[in-house]
Amino acid sequence: MQKKNILHMISPQENVSPFDVNMACDAGYDLVIPYTNVNLTDVKGLVQDAIFSRSVSNAKKTGIFICGKDASLALDMMNTAKDSMVPPFEISVFPDPAGSFTTAAAMVACTEKTLKEKFNTDFKNKNIIIYGGKGIVGGISAIMCAKEGANCTIVGYDGINNVAKKSEEYKSRFNVDITPGDGSSDELNSSYLPEADIIFCAARAGTQVISLQQLNNASKAMVLADVNAVPPAGLEGIGLQDDDVKHPCGALNIGPLTSGDIKVKTQYKMFEKMCETEKPLYLNFDEALKTAREILKL
Repeated sequence: MQKKNILHMISPQENVSPFDVNMACDAGYDLVIPYTNVNLTDVKGLVQDAIFSRSVSNAKKTGIFICGKDASLALDMMNTAKDSMVPPFEISVFPDPAGSFTTAAAMVACTEKTLKEKFNTDFKNKNIIIYGGKGIVGGISAIMCAKEGANCTIVGYDGINNVAKKSEEYKSRFNVDITPGDGSSDELNSSYLPEADIIFCAARAGTQVISLQQLNNASKAMVLADVNAVPPAGLEGIGLQDDDVKHPCGALNIGPLTSGDIKVKTQYKMFEKMCETEKPLYLNFDEALKTAREILKL
């Protein structure tokens, strides 16, 4: 009898995301089972229950998806899951807390495409300012770009302390140098714009962070990208469907629905890879960026 594709969704929060459930089912999973309020210490038991309940030949039809809103915890859960495997009993694991890995991958890959096609350049030595940098999408996008040689500054609306802690964490965990920035006032926010080559906004939905008037200071900027689809735009002047549309400041816009389309395709493709694989996969944010690049043919 044909065995079903089963995905176990692990969340440290009270709920899993309906968005993720829909994506997993559409990509090929027959059953999606949520486990909520899961602690890191619970992961080993859950994983070993999953791997030993099916034959080795059917292990590929079982997957673990890690939810939540904490990138470090999600990666720790993935590492614990990987360490809990007992070869040849192994299954695939995919963390994407709050959709952040695939969202950041899409924004970064779309920007990379614009840099390549419109400016014949890449991320190396570019000054990237990330508003909403304390958040999970902003942080992951900074890590991705820093790995490509960019100079990234993550700006926090509540001062320097929290983003400084994030910078220290990223240095310790991923060996990347990311500069913390104080964005606790309009004047401080504007101070980063004159030297910016690229500006990302991953701030809270429905919150304008930078106005048109402030963006007039971004005379060097090549690309503006905003992942906020709830009006108003985080960066004023970016339209929902902008795809290399020229902003009044002169930069090219990437709107949230443009990168959002690539985000959805990236997550879908990663679930598909898990369903189709003959060997276990561990799909972290590096794999998300690789997948987004594949979709954009970079």
